[in-house]
Amino acid sequence: MTETDLHPLPLGTEFIQDAHTVGTSLREGSPVRFVVLPGGFPVWLVTGYAEARAAMTDPRLSSDGVYDRLERLRLGEDAESAFSPDLAKNLLNLDPPDHTRIRKLVATAFTTRTVAPLRPRIEQIAGDLLDEMAGPDVVDLLPAFAYPLPIRVICELLGIPFSDRDEFTAWSHTMVAATGPEEVGAASMRMAAYLGELVEAKRAEPGDDLLSRLVHVTEDGDRLSRPELISTAVVLLTGGFETTVNLISSGLLALLQHPDQLALLRADRSLLPGAIEEFLRYETPNNLSSPRYTTEPVRLGGVEIPAGQFVMVSWLAANRDARFTEPARLDVTRRAGGHLAFGHGIHYCLGAPLARLEGEIAFGKLLERFPRIELAVPPEELSWRFSTAMHGLQTLPLRVGA
Repeated sequence: MTETDLHPLPLGTEFIQDAHTVGTSLREGSPVRFVVLPGGFPVWLVTGYAEARAAMTDPRLSSDGVYDRLERLRLGEDAESAFSPDLAKNLLNLDPPDHTRIRKLVATAFTTRTVAPLRPRIEQIAGDLLDEMAGPDVVDLLPAFAYPLPIRVICELLGIPFSDRDEFTAWSHTMVAATGPEEVGAASMRMAAYLGELVEAKRAEPGDDLLSRLVHVTEDGDRLSRPELISTAVVLLTGGFETTVNLISSGLLALLQHPDQLALLRADRSLLPGAIEEFLRYETPNNLSSPRYTTEPVRLGGVEIPAGQFVMVSWLAANRDARFTEPARLDVTRRAGGHLAFGHGIHYCLGAPLARLEGEIAFGKLLERFPRIELAVPPEELSWRFSTAMHGLQTLPLRVGA
């Protein structure tokens, strides 16, 4: 009997609220397992490190039109999709050569060299936010610092009015949440309409920002179409702050739960770049990869996945694999590298250099400004956002000071 003869394993809210325990259980039972995610999506879930890397480089796992397939699964073959068609040409929904073409036009804006000049501005924004944090007895890190820092940075980079942040933050949250297709579709329509208007404004009056450059960029006579611009802007906008918010908040929680590691980092700031990599591994900001589907039967982790099946990788689980020494231990001196927090293969996160820079500045400024940082509530009172895509805290109440 094969696993396809079995009923899928249903995963409940513990997959979100106790993610590491569930991930470890799945990985140790079988690194590839047919499950139903919270929200009702049946998928082959990959939790092993080696299997994750293999899956993300296997050309038989396709991204082409995957979200259209998801909509047909949820609504039926003849149903009209509620998801905005303008978002169909995003990088997570394409295979080469279309993926290669669009990524080539965008990638030059997010190299380590091109994001380095942003450091002074990011430091200034962080400093201003920390000034405001210093007053209250108890402050929630997420609305006070972890959200506004990356949102302001990505808004300035793309040329999006910061005053609109509440709207697109709400749309982004809905689009990555474990909610129904109607809510996700409505949020996608609003996001696409908003960015469509912005694209046309940049076309008429370009500014000194990334979105203006993307509107007018050419490569060998090629340029991005309007739907490609909208869908690319969504990926950059959403990815540009969701990951960093979770890196800052869950990374700080990990430090507060490991005071010996906090003391090490306070004593030696040269450990900071490596510590960022460890936070990314230890509490991976993105739980699941974007979905793919098998174009033919694929054998992975000792299991054969039939053709036409959806596959997702749990980066969170793979980063606690025994491939790492004592994977459940936070170690800011751990040799950096090898983690899968930014994915693997052709869909490796474009914004990784920016997220690393923001994380390094955020933690450096926090430790410099506040000699005392403590949890203001017992750890068991904290909860994680209801999202299978993202792994992020709902709140992080702190007491900070001298």
